Amino acid sequence: MANRTGHSRSLAARVLTIATLWAVIALFVVAVLISTLYRNGVERSFRELLRAQLYNVINSVSLDENGGLAGVPQLGDLRFNRPGSGWYWIVEIIDGGRPQRSASVSLGGQDVVVADTDAVPFDERYERVYASVDGNGMNVLVSETEILLGDNGEVARFRVVGNQADVDTDVSAFSRQLFLFMALFGVGSLLVNAIAILFGLRPLDRIRRSLEEIRAGKTEALEGRFPREIAPLTGEVNALIDNNRRVVERARMQVGNLAHSLKTPIAVLLNESRNMEPDQARLVEEQATAMQNQVQHYLDRARIAAQQNSVLVRTDTAQTLERLVRVMERLNPDTAFELHLPPGIPDLAMEQHDVEELLGNVIENAGKWTADTIRIGVEAAAGDPAAPDSDGWVDIRVEDNGPGMAEDQIAEAMKRGKRLDETKPGTGLGLSIIKEITGEYKGGVQLDRSPLGGLRVRLRLPVAVR
Repeated sequence: MANRTGHSRSLAARVLTIATLWAVIALFVVAVLISTLYRNGVERSFRELLRAQLYNVINSVSLDENGGLAGVPQLGDLRFNRPGSGWYWIVEIIDGGRPQRSASVSLGGQDVVVADTDAVPFDERYERVYASVDGNGMNVLVSETEILLGDNGEVARFRVVGNQADVDTDVSAFSRQLFLFMALFGVGSLLVNAIAILFGLRPLDRIRRSLEEIRAGKTEALEGRFPREIAPLTGEVNALIDNNRRVVERARMQVGNLAHSLKTPIAVLLNESRNMEPDQARLVEEQATAMQNQVQHYLDRARIAAQQNSVLVRTDTAQTLERLVRVMERLNPDTAFELHLPPGIPDLAMEQHDVEELLGNVIENAGKWTADTIRIGVEAAAGDPAAPDSDGWVDIRVEDNGPGMAEDQIAEAMKRGKRLDETKPGTGLGLSIIKEITGEYKGGVQLDRSPLGGLRVRLRLPVAVR
Protein backbone atom coordinates (compact mmCIF):
# COMPACT_ATOMS: atom_id res chain seq x y z
CA MET A 1 0.00 0.00 0.00
CA ALA A 2 0.99 3.60 -0.47
CA ASN A 3 1.23 4.26 3.27
CA ARG A 4 3.06 1.09 4.26
CA THR A 5 6.73 0.36 4.20
CA GLY A 6 8.27 -3.08 4.18
CA HIS A 7 11.08 -4.08 6.49
CA SER A 8 13.58 -4.10 3.59
CA ARG A 9 12.79 -0.41 2.97
CA SER A 10 12.96 0.69 6.61
CA LEU A 11 15.51 3.43 7.19
CA ALA A 12 15.96 2.37 10.82
CA ALA A 13 16.47 -1.26 9.76
CA ARG A 14 19.08 -0.23 7.20
CA VAL A 15 21.02 1.89 9.69
CA LEU A 16 20.82 -0.79 12.38
CA THR A 17 21.96 -3.46 9.92
CA ILE A 18 24.94 -1.40 8.78
CA ALA A 19 25.81 -0.47 12.38
CA THR A 20 25.54 -4.12 13.46
CA LEU A 21 27.76 -5.37 10.64
CA TRP A 22 30.33 -2.66 11.29
CA ALA A 23 30.29 -3.32 15.06
CA VAL A 24 30.72 -7.09 14.59
CA ILE A 25 33.58 -6.68 12.11
CA ALA A 26 35.28 -3.92 14.11
CA LEU A 27 35.01 -5.70 17.46
CA PHE A 28 36.22 -8.98 15.96
CA VAL A 29 39.25 -7.29 14.38
CA VAL A 30 40.02 -5.42 17.62
CA ALA A 31 39.68 -8.63 19.66
CA VAL A 32 42.01 -10.53 17.30
CA LEU A 33 44.51 -7.65 17.38
CA ILE A 34 44.47 -7.46 21.19
CA SER A 35 44.78 -11.23 21.47
CA THR A 36 47.73 -11.21 19.08
CA LEU A 37 49.43 -8.39 20.97
CA TYR A 38 48.85 -10.23 24.25
CA ARG A 39 50.32 -13.45 22.84
CA ASN A 40 53.37 -11.56 21.60
CA GLY A 41 53.83 -10.00 25.02
CA VAL A 42 53.43 -13.30 26.86
CA GLU A 43 55.86 -15.05 24.54
CA ARG A 44 58.36 -12.23 24.95
CA SER A 45 58.01 -12.46 28.74
CA PHE A 46 58.34 -16.22 28.49
CA ARG A 47 61.62 -15.89 26.62
CA GLU A 48 62.90 -13.33 29.12
CA LEU A 49 61.99 -15.66 32.00
CA LEU A 50 63.88 -18.55 30.42
CA ARG A 51 66.89 -16.30 29.82
CA ALA A 52 66.86 -15.12 33.43
CA GLN A 53 66.62 -18.70 34.66
CA LEU A 54 69.45 -19.65 32.30
CA TYR A 55 71.81 -17.14 33.93
CA ASN A 56 70.70 -18.32 37.37
CA VAL A 57 71.82 -21.81 36.38
CA ILE A 58 75.11 -20.48 35.00
CA ASN A 59 75.82 -18.63 38.23
CA SER A 60 74.96 -21.70 40.30
CA VAL A 61 77.12 -24.32 38.51
CA SER A 62 80.91 -24.57 38.51
CA LEU A 63 83.72 -27.15 38.33
CA ASP A 64 85.02 -28.78 41.48
CA GLU A 65 88.64 -29.75 42.25
CA ASN A 66 88.34 -32.90 40.21
CA GLY A 67 86.89 -31.11 37.16
CA GLY A 68 83.40 -32.35 37.79
CA LEU A 69 80.19 -30.31 37.71
CA ALA A 70 79.27 -28.94 41.09
CA GLY A 71 76.36 -26.90 42.36
CA VAL A 72 72.61 -27.28 42.35
CA PRO A 73 70.65 -24.28 41.00
CA GLN A 74 67.89 -22.95 43.23
CA LEU A 75 65.46 -21.39 40.77
CA GLY A 76 62.54 -21.01 43.19
CA ASP A 77 60.12 -22.82 40.87
CA LEU A 78 58.64 -26.16 41.93
CA ARG A 79 58.03 -27.13 38.34
CA PHE A 80 61.75 -27.89 38.00
CA ASN A 81 61.30 -30.55 40.71
CA ARG A 82 58.17 -32.20 39.23
CA PRO A 83 58.96 -34.97 36.72
CA GLY A 84 57.47 -34.52 33.26
CA SER A 85 56.46 -30.90 33.92
CA GLY A 86 58.12 -29.61 30.76
CA TRP A 87 60.38 -27.31 32.84
CA TYR A 88 64.01 -28.44 32.96
CA TRP A 89 67.55 -27.19 33.30
CA ILE A 90 70.44 -29.11 31.74
CA VAL A 91 74.22 -28.57 31.95
CA GLU A 92 76.60 -30.62 29.77
CA ILE A 93 80.39 -30.57 29.32
CA ILE A 94 80.77 -30.92 25.56
CA ASP A 95 84.46 -30.13 25.15
CA GLY A 96 87.46 -30.87 27.33
CA GLY A 97 87.72 -33.83 29.67
CA ARG A 98 85.32 -36.67 30.00
CA PRO A 99 81.67 -35.80 29.21
CA GLN A 100 79.63 -34.84 32.19
CA ARG A 101 75.95 -33.95 32.61
CA SER A 102 73.79 -32.42 35.32
CA ALA A 103 70.04 -31.86 35.06
CA SER A 104 66.97 -30.98 37.09
CA VAL A 105 64.95 -33.62 38.87
CA SER A 106 62.02 -32.93 36.51
CA LEU A 107 63.96 -34.22 33.50
CA GLY A 108 64.34 -37.74 34.88
CA GLY A 109 65.98 -40.05 32.38
CA GLN A 110 64.68 -38.21 29.35
CA ASP A 111 66.24 -35.61 27.13
CA VAL A 112 65.30 -32.64 24.98
CA VAL A 113 66.14 -32.54 21.29
CA VAL A 114 68.90 -30.04 20.55
CA ALA A 115 68.49 -27.95 17.41
CA ASP A 116 71.25 -27.90 14.85
CA THR A 117 73.33 -24.72 15.00
CA ASP A 118 73.00 -24.29 11.24
CA ALA A 119 69.21 -24.17 11.56
CA VAL A 120 69.21 -22.00 14.72
CA PRO A 121 72.51 -20.13 15.02
CA PHE A 122 73.73 -18.29 18.12
CA ASP A 123 73.22 -14.54 18.24
CA GLU A 124 75.81 -11.86 19.04
CA ARG A 125 75.56 -12.71 22.76
CA TYR A 126 76.17 -16.37 21.91
CA GLU A 127 72.62 -17.29 22.90
CA ARG A 128 69.83 -18.90 21.01
CA VAL A 129 66.16 -19.76 21.62
CA TYR A 130 64.34 -22.45 19.71
CA ALA A 131 61.28 -24.69 19.88
CA SER A 132 61.79 -28.36 20.60
CA VAL A 133 60.11 -31.50 21.95
CA ASP A 134 60.86 -33.32 25.19
CA GLY A 135 60.77 -37.05 25.84
CA ASN A 136 57.04 -36.93 26.59
CA GLY A 137 56.25 -35.29 23.29
CA MET A 138 55.53 -31.91 24.87
CA ASN A 139 56.22 -28.76 22.88
CA VAL A 140 58.87 -26.80 24.76
CA LEU A 141 60.95 -23.68 24.28
CA VAL A 142 64.69 -23.91 24.89
CA SER A 143 67.01 -21.06 25.92
CA GLU A 144 70.61 -22.12 25.38
CA THR A 145 74.15 -20.80 25.59
CA GLU A 146 77.69 -22.20 25.77
CA ILE A 147 80.42 -20.87 28.04
CA LEU A 148 83.91 -21.83 29.25
CA LEU A 149 84.18 -23.38 32.70
CA GLY A 150 87.45 -23.75 34.64
CA ASP A 151 91.02 -23.08 33.55
CA ASN A 152 91.42 -26.02 31.19
CA GLY A 153 89.05 -24.76 28.49
CA GLU A 154 86.11 -26.99 29.24
CA VAL A 155 83.06 -25.87 27.24
CA ALA A 156 79.69 -26.30 28.98
CA ARG A 157 76.30 -26.13 27.32
CA PHE A 158 73.60 -24.60 29.51
CA ARG A 159 69.94 -25.08 28.64
CA VAL A 160 66.74 -24.00 30.39
CA VAL A 161 63.53 -25.46 29.00
CA GLY A 162 59.98 -24.13 29.48
CA ASN A 163 56.65 -25.76 28.68
CA GLN A 164 54.98 -24.04 25.69
CA ALA A 165 51.56 -25.27 26.86
CA ASP A 166 51.71 -22.84 29.78
CA VAL A 167 51.88 -19.94 27.32
CA ASP A 168 49.11 -21.35 25.15
CA THR A 169 46.85 -21.91 28.15
CA ASP A 170 47.42 -18.39 29.40
CA VAL A 171 46.72 -16.87 25.98
CA SER A 172 43.62 -19.04 25.45
CA ALA A 173 42.14 -18.04 28.83
CA PHE A 174 42.79 -14.37 28.07
CA SER A 175 41.28 -14.69 24.60
CA ARG A 176 38.11 -16.32 25.93
CA GLN A 177 37.59 -13.55 28.44
CA LEU A 178 38.42 -10.93 25.85
CA PHE A 179 35.91 -12.24 23.30
CA LEU A 180 33.26 -12.57 26.03
CA PHE A 181 33.71 -8.97 27.13
CA MET A 182 33.84 -7.80 23.53
CA ALA A 183 30.57 -9.62 22.82
CA LEU A 184 28.91 -8.05 25.86
CA PHE A 185 30.28 -4.66 24.87
CA GLY A 186 29.05 -5.18 21.29
CA VAL A 187 25.54 -6.11 22.40
CA GLY A 188 25.42 -3.11 24.70
CA SER A 189 26.69 -0.83 21.94
CA LEU A 190 24.09 -2.15 19.51
CA LEU A 191 21.31 -1.55 22.04
CA VAL A 192 22.56 1.98 22.63
CA ASN A 193 22.83 2.54 18.86
CA ALA A 194 19.32 1.17 18.32
CA ILE A 195 17.89 3.47 20.99
CA ALA A 196 19.81 6.44 19.57
CA ILE A 197 18.72 5.70 15.99
CA LEU A 198 15.08 5.17 16.91
CA PHE A 199 15.11 8.33 19.02
CA GLY A 200 16.80 10.25 16.21
CA LEU A 201 14.21 9.06 13.68
CA ARG A 202 11.22 9.97 15.85
CA PRO A 203 10.73 13.30 14.02
CA LEU A 204 10.29 11.36 10.76
CA ASP A 205 7.64 9.24 12.46
CA ARG A 206 5.91 12.45 13.56
CA ILE A 207 5.96 13.66 9.96
CA ARG A 208 4.44 10.34 8.85
CA ARG A 209 1.63 10.63 11.38
CA SER A 210 1.04 14.26 10.39
CA LEU A 211 0.80 13.26 6.73
CA GLU A 212 -1.70 10.54 7.63
CA GLU A 213 -3.80 13.18 9.42
CA ILE A 214 -3.59 15.40 6.33
CA ARG A 215 -4.69 12.53 4.10
CA ALA A 216 -7.53 11.82 6.54
CA GLY A 217 -8.62 15.45 6.32
CA LYS A 218 -7.99 16.14 10.01
CA THR A 219 -5.35 18.82 9.39
CA GLU A 220 -4.25 20.86 6.41
CA ALA A 221 -0.49 21.20 7.01
CA LEU A 222 2.45 19.74 8.89
CA GLU A 223 2.44 21.35 12.29
CA GLY A 224 4.94 21.44 15.14
CA ARG A 225 8.66 22.03 15.56
CA PHE A 226 11.10 19.71 13.81
CA PRO A 227 14.91 19.32 13.92
CA ARG A 228 16.96 21.65 11.82
CA GLU A 229 17.95 18.84 9.42
CA ILE A 230 14.38 18.06 8.34
CA ALA A 231 12.72 21.43 8.89
CA PRO A 232 13.27 22.36 5.19
CA LEU A 233 11.50 19.12 4.21
CA THR A 234 8.42 20.00 6.25
CA GLY A 235 8.41 23.46 4.71
CA GLU A 236 8.54 22.04 1.19
CA VAL A 237 5.74 19.57 1.97
CA ASN A 238 3.53 22.34 3.34
CA ALA A 239 4.29 24.44 0.27
CA LEU A 240 3.38 21.47 -1.96
CA ILE A 241 0.09 21.00 -0.10
CA ASP A 242 -0.72 24.71 -0.43
CA ASN A 243 0.13 24.65 -4.12
CA ASN A 244 -2.05 21.55 -4.62
CA ARG A 245 -4.93 23.30 -2.88
CA ARG A 246 -4.49 26.42 -5.05
CA VAL A 247 -4.42 24.31 -8.23
CA VAL A 248 -7.65 22.60 -7.22
CA GLU A 249 -9.36 25.88 -6.36
CA ARG A 250 -8.14 27.49 -9.58
CA ALA A 251 -9.43 24.55 -11.63
CA ARG A 252 -12.79 24.67 -9.90
CA MET A 253 -13.02 28.43 -10.49
CA GLN A 254 -12.18 28.00 -14.17
CA VAL A 255 -14.74 25.21 -14.45
CA GLY A 256 -17.36 27.46 -12.88
CA ASN A 257 -16.45 30.38 -15.13
CA LEU A 258 -16.66 28.17 -18.22
CA ALA A 259 -20.01 26.80 -17.13
CA HIS A 260 -21.42 30.30 -16.62
CA SER A 261 -19.98 31.56 -19.89
CA LEU A 262 -21.62 28.72 -21.86
CA LYS A 263 -24.90 28.76 -19.97
CA THR A 264 -26.11 32.01 -21.52
CA PRO A 265 -25.37 31.14 -25.21
CA ILE A 266 -27.04 27.76 -24.82
CA ALA A 267 -30.06 29.36 -23.13
CA VAL A 268 -30.28 31.86 -25.98
CA LEU A 269 -30.27 29.04 -28.52
CA LEU A 270 -33.04 27.24 -26.63
CA ASN A 271 -35.14 30.41 -26.45
CA GLU A 272 -34.62 31.22 -30.11
CA SER A 273 -35.65 27.70 -31.07
CA ARG A 274 -39.19 28.46 -29.85
CA ASN A 275 -39.60 31.05 -32.62
CA MET A 276 -38.57 28.68 -35.40
CA GLU A 277 -40.51 26.27 -37.46
CA PRO A 278 -41.42 23.07 -35.55
CA ASP A 279 -38.94 20.88 -37.39
CA GLN A 280 -36.13 23.41 -37.07
CA ALA A 281 -37.06 24.17 -33.44
CA ARG A 282 -36.92 20.49 -32.52
CA LEU A 283 -33.52 20.08 -34.22
CA VAL A 284 -32.02 23.16 -32.54
CA GLU A 285 -33.47 22.18 -29.16
CA GLU A 286 -32.10 18.64 -29.40
CA GLN A 287 -28.64 19.84 -30.41
CA ALA A 288 -28.57 22.59 -27.77
CA THR A 289 -29.65 20.11 -25.10
CA ALA A 290 -27.02 17.63 -26.27
CA MET A 291 -24.47 20.43 -26.25
CA GLN A 292 -25.48 21.33 -22.72
CA ASN A 293 -25.11 17.72 -21.56
CA GLN A 294 -21.79 17.31 -23.32
CA VAL A 295 -20.40 20.55 -21.86
CA GLN A 296 -21.49 19.48 -18.38
CA HIS A 297 -19.95 16.07 -18.91
CA TYR A 298 -16.55 17.40 -19.94
CA LEU A 299 -16.62 20.07 -17.26
CA ASP A 300 -17.11 17.31 -14.72
CA ARG A 301 -14.20 15.39 -16.17
CA ALA A 302 -11.98 18.48 -16.01
CA ARG A 303 -12.98 19.04 -12.40
CA ILE A 304 -12.23 15.41 -11.52
CA ALA A 305 -8.81 15.61 -13.20
CA ALA A 306 -8.06 18.83 -11.30
CA GLN A 307 -8.79 17.33 -7.88
CA GLN A 308 -7.79 13.72 -8.58
CA ASN A 309 -4.35 13.99 -6.98
CA SER A 310 -5.46 16.00 -3.99
CA VAL A 311 -4.43 14.38 -0.71
CA LEU A 312 -7.45 15.88 1.07
CA VAL A 313 -10.23 14.22 -0.96
CA ARG A 314 -12.43 11.70 0.90
CA THR A 315 -16.16 11.00 1.19
CA ASP A 316 -18.09 9.20 3.92
CA THR A 317 -19.50 6.14 2.11
CA ALA A 318 -22.21 5.19 4.58
CA GLN A 319 -23.62 8.71 5.04
CA THR A 320 -23.72 9.33 1.29
CA LEU A 321 -25.59 6.08 0.58
CA GLU A 322 -28.07 6.65 3.41
CA ARG A 323 -28.78 10.18 2.17
CA LEU A 324 -29.28 9.07 -1.44
CA VAL A 325 -31.60 6.24 -0.37
CA ARG A 326 -33.75 8.66 1.64
CA VAL A 327 -34.07 10.93 -1.42
CA MET A 328 -34.87 8.02 -3.75
CA GLU A 329 -37.50 6.66 -1.35
CA ARG A 330 -39.37 9.95 -1.61
CA LEU A 331 -39.11 9.93 -5.41
CA ASN A 332 -40.10 6.24 -5.65
CA PRO A 333 -42.67 5.63 -2.91
CA ASP A 334 -43.76 2.30 -4.42
CA THR A 335 -40.26 0.83 -4.42
CA ALA A 336 -38.68 -1.03 -1.47
CA PHE A 337 -35.04 -0.06 -0.90
CA GLU A 338 -32.80 -2.58 0.90
CA LEU A 339 -29.55 -0.98 2.08
CA HIS A 340 -26.94 -3.39 3.52
CA LEU A 341 -24.04 -1.57 5.19
CA PRO A 342 -21.47 -3.74 7.02
CA PRO A 343 -19.74 -2.16 10.04
CA GLY A 344 -16.56 -0.17 9.54
CA ILE A 345 -17.14 0.92 5.94
CA PRO A 346 -14.06 2.96 4.90
CA ASP A 347 -14.30 6.37 3.28
CA LEU A 348 -13.92 6.71 -0.48
CA ALA A 349 -10.92 8.49 -2.00
CA MET A 350 -13.28 10.55 -4.18
CA GLU A 351 -14.94 13.93 -4.06
CA GLN A 352 -18.45 13.83 -2.61
CA HIS A 353 -20.04 15.39 -5.69
CA ASP A 354 -18.63 12.61 -7.90
CA VAL A 355 -19.79 9.88 -5.49
CA GLU A 356 -23.28 11.34 -5.36
CA GLU A 357 -23.41 11.66 -9.14
CA LEU A 358 -22.27 8.06 -9.69
CA LEU A 359 -24.53 6.46 -7.11
CA GLY A 360 -27.42 8.79 -7.92
CA ASN A 361 -27.29 7.84 -11.60
CA VAL A 362 -27.14 4.12 -10.85
CA ILE A 363 -29.92 4.14 -8.23
CA GLU A 364 -32.11 6.42 -10.38
CA ASN A 365 -31.68 4.10 -13.36
CA ALA A 366 -32.58 1.11 -11.17
CA GLY A 367 -35.69 2.98 -10.04
CA LYS A 368 -36.80 3.41 -13.65
CA TRP A 369 -36.62 -0.32 -14.42
CA THR A 370 -37.29 -2.15 -11.17
CA ALA A 371 -40.57 -3.88 -10.45
CA ASP A 372 -40.69 -3.06 -6.76
CA THR A 373 -37.29 -3.78 -5.09
CA ILE A 374 -33.83 -2.25 -5.17
CA ARG A 375 -31.00 -3.77 -3.14
CA ILE A 376 -27.77 -1.86 -2.34
CA GLY A 377 -24.72 -3.50 -0.75
CA VAL A 378 -21.08 -2.71 0.01
CA GLU A 379 -18.15 -5.12 0.37
CA ALA A 380 -14.36 -4.97 0.32
CA ALA A 381 -12.75 -5.83 -3.01
CA ALA A 382 -9.46 -7.70 -3.39
CA GLY A 383 -6.75 -6.60 -5.77
CA ASP A 384 -3.73 -4.36 -6.06
CA PRO A 385 -4.92 -0.73 -6.02
CA ALA A 386 -3.89 1.41 -8.95
CA ALA A 387 -4.87 4.76 -7.44
CA PRO A 388 -1.83 6.34 -5.74
CA ASP A 389 -3.90 7.76 -2.85
CA SER A 390 -5.89 4.60 -2.33
CA ASP A 391 -5.60 2.09 0.47
CA GLY A 392 -7.73 -0.54 -1.29
CA TRP A 393 -11.09 -0.90 -3.03
CA VAL A 394 -14.75 -1.41 -2.25
CA ASP A 395 -17.49 -2.79 -4.48
CA ILE A 396 -20.85 -1.02 -4.29
CA ARG A 397 -23.64 -3.13 -5.80
CA VAL A 398 -27.01 -1.79 -6.91
CA GLU A 399 -29.51 -4.53 -7.94
CA ASP A 400 -33.14 -4.47 -9.07
CA ASN A 401 -35.80 -7.01 -9.96
CA GLY A 402 -36.67 -5.47 -13.31
CA PRO A 403 -36.34 -7.02 -16.78
CA GLY A 404 -32.51 -6.82 -16.75
CA MET A 405 -30.28 -6.89 -19.86
CA ALA A 406 -28.81 -9.50 -22.15
CA GLU A 407 -25.06 -9.53 -22.77
CA ASP A 408 -25.33 -7.78 -26.12
CA GLN A 409 -27.60 -5.16 -24.57
CA ILE A 410 -25.06 -4.51 -21.81
CA ALA A 411 -22.34 -3.85 -24.40
CA GLU A 412 -24.62 -1.43 -26.28
CA ALA A 413 -25.71 0.32 -23.08
CA MET A 414 -22.10 1.25 -22.21
CA LYS A 415 -21.72 3.21 -25.46
CA ARG A 416 -22.10 6.96 -25.27
CA GLY A 417 -25.63 8.19 -25.92
CA LYS A 418 -26.99 4.75 -26.71
CA ARG A 419 -30.55 4.20 -25.40
CA LEU A 420 -32.19 0.80 -25.59
CA ASP A 421 -35.67 2.06 -24.80
CA GLU A 422 -36.72 5.45 -26.14
CA THR A 423 -39.87 5.37 -23.96
CA LYS A 424 -37.83 6.10 -20.86
CA PRO A 425 -36.69 9.70 -20.29
CA GLY A 426 -33.02 10.56 -20.47
CA THR A 427 -30.17 11.43 -22.80
CA GLY A 428 -28.47 8.06 -22.90
CA LEU A 429 -25.27 9.45 -21.31
CA GLY A 430 -25.78 8.01 -17.82
CA LEU A 431 -23.96 4.69 -18.00
CA SER A 432 -21.13 5.98 -20.17
CA ILE A 433 -20.61 8.92 -17.81
CA ILE A 434 -20.47 6.50 -14.88
CA LYS A 435 -17.87 4.42 -16.71
CA GLU A 436 -15.69 7.44 -17.47
CA ILE A 437 -15.90 8.92 -13.97
CA THR A 438 -14.97 5.62 -12.34
CA GLY A 439 -12.15 5.34 -14.87
CA GLU A 440 -10.82 8.73 -13.81
CA TYR A 441 -10.44 7.28 -10.30
CA LYS A 442 -8.81 4.09 -11.69
CA GLY A 443 -11.95 2.17 -10.75
CA GLY A 444 -14.50 0.42 -12.93
CA VAL A 445 -18.13 -0.45 -13.55
CA GLN A 446 -19.58 -3.89 -14.35
CA LEU A 447 -23.09 -4.88 -15.46
CA ASP A 448 -24.48 -8.39 -15.06
CA ARG A 449 -27.58 -10.34 -14.01
CA SER A 450 -28.81 -9.79 -10.46
CA PRO A 451 -29.98 -12.65 -8.21
CA LEU A 452 -33.22 -10.64 -7.96
CA GLY A 453 -33.75 -11.20 -11.67
CA GLY A 454 -32.96 -7.74 -12.98
CA LEU A 455 -29.75 -5.79 -13.56
CA ARG A 456 -26.83 -5.62 -11.13
CA VAL A 457 -24.43 -2.66 -11.39
CA ARG A 458 -21.12 -3.17 -9.57
CA LEU A 459 -19.01 -0.05 -8.97
CA ARG A 460 -15.39 -0.59 -7.92
CA LEU A 461 -14.19 2.55 -6.15
CA PRO A 462 -10.94 3.47 -4.32
CA VAL A 463 -10.82 3.64 -0.54
CA ALA A 464 -9.21 6.58 1.22
CA VAL A 465 -6.15 5.93 3.36
CA ARG A 466 -7.14 5.24 6.94
